[in-house]
Amino acid sequence: MNNVRAAVLDDLDALSVLLDDYRQFYQQQSDLKGARYFLSQRFGLGDSFILVSEEAQGKISGFVQLFPGLSTVGMNARWTLNDLYVLPEYRSQGVGRALMSAAADLAQDHGVTRLVLMTQVENKRAQRLYGALGWQRNTAFYSYLLDVNQRE
Repeated sequence: MNNVRAAVLDDLDALSVLLDDYRQFYQQQSDLKGARYFLSQRFGLGDSFILVSEEAQGKISGFVQLFPGLSTVGMNARWTLNDLYVLPEYRSQGVGRALMSAAADLAQDHGVTRLVLMTQVENKRAQRLYGALGWQRNTAFYSYLLDVNQRE
């Protein structure tokens, strides 16, 4: 049985490994030092919410990270669920579902009216989970990206 809780600084080592694995899932090169630095910044700046799933033996099996933002049109808070990762050996055991549910509860506790996320088109497993949890695919807006370092 897992317990979802807010990540704390003592989780930094284990969480860094998970973030590095997560990035590799998205075809990024392993960079454990960079993952640790990135998470250290999040803890230091307090600019994201990180929840972890902790198993009975104390092992962290997954995490979800949310970044607060605002909606001008809605004139309210809208958080981006930017990251969800579960170790392969804990998948299909309800860990992702528990993390997603805890993220929604946290948002609701903070008065946030909407969570948004993006996932790769090929990530069918995650899409099935999101759909099963009531998330709706956005068909009203296109998503665009700009790499500002690659502009001409």
